[in-house]
Amino acid sequence: MAATTNEKETEPLLDTAPDPRPGLREYLEVKRAALLARREAQQTAPLTEPHKLRARTTAEERSGVRRIRIRHHQILSDSPPDFAGYDLGPASPEIQLGVLSSCLTHIFLIQAADLRIPLDSLEVEVQADQDPRAGQPGFEQVPIYPHNISYTVHITSPAGKERIRELHETVERKCPIYNLLVNPQSVTGRVVLTGSPEEI
Repeated sequence: MAATTNEKETEPLLDTAPDPRPGLREYLEVKRAALLARREAQQTAPLTEPHKLRARTTAEERSGVRRIRIRHHQILSDSPPDFAGYDLGPASPEIQLGVLSSCLTHIFLIQAADLRIPLDSLEVEVQADQDPRAGQPGFEQVPIYPHNISYTVHITSPAGKERIRELHETVERKCPIYNLLVNPQSVTGRVVLTGSPEEI
């Protein structure tokens, strides 16, 4: 007898293949429960405005280390020794690639849980080119920013190719940072002199 829609909805990811591994599939069950709870909460009390995201970075005195503060978290960004740094953390372009890989990884987890696709392992590798000669004579057309960005997803799963392809396509539609990078954005900025009411 074919499974009904309700039966599919309650079918645990752990039971979708023989000899399932504990770990990531168990986490996907927890993730799915959290996802469904969030959806129910949003239906009960819909958001009336978007979330405001904030990050603040200060340059440490004497070292120049960039301390990034996001909520109660901190990330250090630094330069290599040959650029007056101490290599205490990744450079900003490297962090950007890490942000993309982290977001892709998270959305793969969310969508795998939502689509009920079991995963046993998941790793996302991102790479890009950045040429330090950019802007110099003879290299005026070379981008100063990371370019030729690509990513590779390494997955272990008993799911078939069609289901993995469905997962991949869904992730690219719904990944916030992936879409941030592939779509044009507007960025505004201002400079405020400390102790002065004026902006530059």
